[in-house]
Amino acid sequence: MNAILDVRDRPTFIQSESSEYFHPEDPTCIPLARFLNERRFLALDLTYGYPVTATIYQYLLAYGMTRAEHRWFQEHRVKAHSIMGTDHYETNEHLVCEEKETRSAGEIFGYYILARQYYSRYRLPVMPTGTNIKEPFAERWLWKEWAQMARLKEDGIPVVGFTWYSLVDQVDWDTSLRENNGRVNALGLYDIDRKQRAVGHAYQRLIQQWKDMLPTESLALTLGY
Repeated sequence: MNAILDVRDRPTFIQSESSEYFHPEDPTCIPLARFLNERRFLALDLTYGYPVTATIYQYLLAYGMTRAEHRWFQEHRVKAHSIMGTDHYETNEHLVCEEKETRSAGEIFGYYILARQYYSRYRLPVMPTGTNIKEPFAERWLWKEWAQMARLKEDGIPVVGFTWYSLVDQVDWDTSLRENNGRVNALGLYDIDRKQRAVGHAYQRLIQQWKDMLPTESLALTLGY
């Protein structure tokens, strides 16, 4: 990003970071849940030069970051040129168990609460940069995510986009591309043969219904984005 800034006047960087939360299963799990809820911000803290807590600073040093490297992030932050991308999926909330392990908690808070937490921390324009779920739940999930995004805009949070991931079905995304299985993950607005899915039609309807209204609401118009 710093290299791009050397050759471009006003680039806009859209980060894409998973919005997470950790729920303690019982009171004994609260300390670990608190630590994990601090650590979830770490990538964006470094990118935006946000001051980390003493606990996270010690964690960084323990796992190999030097003081000079940490200082470099503080001095080279790119917050002024950024839109904060917040991915949200059903798997983004976690239960911290008494065995000091985590497992999926399902959706408890939802995107609205998580996005507000991230915005309160960084005060940057927000973009939902990725969400999906398999059929037959895809249309309902799309509408729910869209409704939460619309509510954020009503609350004055500058939301500048919305992304369903992905446009076309993925292949081997279930193994994070680590294995070449040729397995189709049916999560796109279009299937692997480029045939539009029901959720694709629903996404198209949302664009048609909201395209004239949403741009006039965006506070980002006053922020130079």
